[in-house]
Amino acid sequence: MRTLVTGATGTLGRAVRPRLLSGGHAVRAASRSPPAATDDDAEWVALDLVDGTGIDEALEDVDAVVHAATAPQGDTEAVDVRGTERLLEAAAEAGVSNFVYVSIVGVDEIPLSYYEHKLAAERAVDASPVPSTIVRATQFHSFVADLLGTVARVPIWPLPTEIRLQPIDVGEAADAIVERATTEAAGRVPEVGGPEVLTVRELAEAYRDARGLRRPIVRLPLPGSVAAGFRSGAACCPDRTVGTVTWDAWLGRQFG
Repeated sequence: MRTLVTGATGTLGRAVRPRLLSGGHAVRAASRSPPAATDDDAEWVALDLVDGTGIDEALEDVDAVVHAATAPQGDTEAVDVRGTERLLEAAAEAGVSNFVYVSIVGVDEIPLSYYEHKLAAERAVDASPVPSTIVRATQFHSFVADLLGTVARVPIWPLPTEIRLQPIDVGEAADAIVERATTEAAGRVPEVGGPEVLTVRELAEAYRDARGLRRPIVRLPLPGSVAAGFRSGAACCPDRTVGTVTWDAWLGRQFG
């Protein structure tokens, strides 16, 4: 089967591509700026979800779509909502058998703007005539490490220490998503989470130790409903600990 992967150069897309290829898929990899050369057999195409460039061509003769394109630090409404709607409209015309949408645990409970746009995209997927599968996952280890890396060089780390997260290895998340990339849509499927729920303090202490740093961690109280949602564990799915790679194991792999 031919499978289109949007956001193919992103963190998740890079993990999904080789797994689809090894599973026998003909992979069409889409990005706004496709690489000039790669070390795999994916067919690369240029696709811009904001202006719609390349969407029809990318979907030609495609059986399934893994929609991993997102813009957490950009115009999330333009990419995650309007772009998804454009892709769905074209997928309906192309007769796509399964539209796999990758979302985030907690988007329906935490009023963060990015999460609200992911939820709006989920609703567009649900409302579309295209058969679909929605997979929610928790945050990737690398995402948490990037956030902690922003404070790593300051002498004191002010952090919202009571927030709870459940980081997952991106490869294990990709495994769960690729498993759903078939010609049979499954609707809303069980969430995908890492092996353990940890507070930001626990995450930061392990990160600090792995990097051999000596920095005091100071609690930074964050008011508002967004922080309250994260503190409550709404971004976690403790009954769905699909991943096996722990935070400590991932840090050891990254920092030795």
